[in-house]
Amino acid sequence: MPMPIDFQQLDKTLTVPGSPFEIEEVEIRSTTTAVWKNAFPSLRAIVEHSRQFSERDYLVYEDQRLSYEQHYQQVVTLAHALIEQYGIKKGDRVALAMRNYPEWPVIFWATVSIGAVIVPLNAWWTGAELEYALEHAGARLVFTDLQRAKALAETRRRIPTLEHIVKVRSEDSPLGNIDEFSALMSALNSGQSLPTIAIHPDDDASIFYTSGTTGKPKGAVNTHRNICTNQLSGVYLRVRTEYRYGREPVQPTEQMGQLISAPLFHVTGSLAMLCGSTIMGSKIVFMYQWDADDAIRLIEKEKLNAFGGVPSMPLQVLESPLLADHDTSTIRTILFGGAPPAPELAARVKAAFPNASASNGYGLTETSALSTVNVAEDYIARPESVGLAAPICKIKIVTSEGAECPAGEVGEICVKGPQVIKGYWNNPEATAKTIIDNWLHTGDLGYVDDEGFLYVVDRIKDMLLRGGENIYCIEVESALFNHPDVIDAAVVGIPHHVLGEEVGALIQLRPGADFKPEDLQAHVARQIAAFKVPVLIEQHHEPLPRNANGKIMKPAVKALMGIGTL
Repeated sequence: MPMPIDFQQLDKTLTVPGSPFEIEEVEIRSTTTAVWKNAFPSLRAIVEHSRQFSERDYLVYEDQRLSYEQHYQQVVTLAHALIEQYGIKKGDRVALAMRNYPEWPVIFWATVSIGAVIVPLNAWWTGAELEYALEHAGARLVFTDLQRAKALAETRRRIPTLEHIVKVRSEDSPLGNIDEFSALMSALNSGQSLPTIAIHPDDDASIFYTSGTTGKPKGAVNTHRNICTNQLSGVYLRVRTEYRYGREPVQPTEQMGQLISAPLFHVTGSLAMLCGSTIMGSKIVFMYQWDADDAIRLIEKEKLNAFGGVPSMPLQVLESPLLADHDTSTIRTILFGGAPPAPELAARVKAAFPNASASNGYGLTETSALSTVNVAEDYIARPESVGLAAPICKIKIVTSEGAECPAGEVGEICVKGPQVIKGYWNNPEATAKTIIDNWLHTGDLGYVDDEGFLYVVDRIKDMLLRGGENIYCIEVESALFNHPDVIDAAVVGIPHHVLGEEVGALIQLRPGADFKPEDLQAHVARQIAAFKVPVLIEQHHEPLPRNANGKIMKPAVKALMGIGTL
């Protein structure tokens, strides 16, 4: 392996005036900020840019195949319907709660192209969770699949701003006062253009709900600039890595293809994978639900070049007996994110996919999906690191008192740059606590080594990460406390070899109560999403361990449960 060139030296060379990665300074909310000069000004500009790919495949889902031009015309048709049929205006919130169907990108691009704000909701949420987010966002319209439509049909009267529900792929299952997406598309007119709407880079583009320590999700507001910044940052980080190891970056001569199995309601699936693939003119393949064997078949059939998601997904592909019997030689990139991967995963990927480079990274909803990337030789050399930042993204590590830590010292990871959200929707208190002097305090513990590589070691927040899903312990504990027999409860993460963590709980029952874990699990499942329900509940016959301040000591709880790896 050749000695890599210093990345800071390359930053100076690659960002000179006149280069594709030129940096300029602009005012963002009264603060001078370094930004990419050549980033797309808005998501609408990305839609218009994508039209040049015309007859290329854009979306493939089961037997359905949609070209870039067909997709563009659907976006245009829906954009006009949003304005003319539903009266949606710039700044209005339009929600989206469904699986990764081909309609999802159409709704996403149409909404942001008219200056409205897209609100992607977790399709695994219960009706009560969806109701909370819709009401909090003040959504006027929600697009949904049949399963979510049935749940919302019962609760819509309790959401004062919600005027319309539109469902997809369910014409044979009519529901009262709910519109059909196919009816909107019946007015498809290939001669139309997008409605003329002026969009500023710092206009709101999306609200993604992320779990909060109070148990209620917070709506992270991403601007057009936030999202478009990371599109160019992602390209830059890969180009810089090529130069670091003495290679000239090569533009692909043929269309690339990516399997997107990460949920689009997460920023990784939508803001990173969907937006990035659209800019590159790539073919995007969706699955009804993740299945490693089906993924292998699709890679061979569609000659895909990239796939990924949370580390459990590539791991399942590596362990599938079908891998040896199918041609996956077209794979060039395997992406990890959303959960900490095992250090040996990069080497296993390289052995199974010799033509591919593994890529790990670090980002949050609040950084519009991306902060750092670790790829290719850098990842093989430092598999425990989440990589380096782009020059427009600043990283620092601080103590609990706010002092900056030297290299190698663990503290809270803070991020600054044009990709950081403007704040939380209708939650100035949370915004003020999280973004201080333009620095996003992530709640994650980590350190930076002498060469500038970031390492994430723990979380300050009392939450666990199950297969890429953030689960805040207080929300599950509250659901347990709602049971009349539970007098104390503590939720902790159980190490899991595929999902990263599973949900475990230690409880204390009232005297004389029968301990029936399955009843408690059913009780929790009636209140919150299924993926948050504890897979293991144990009983403790004494008060749970607490410190002098009355806070439960989670390490002691884990010790009492004798937690190992599932």
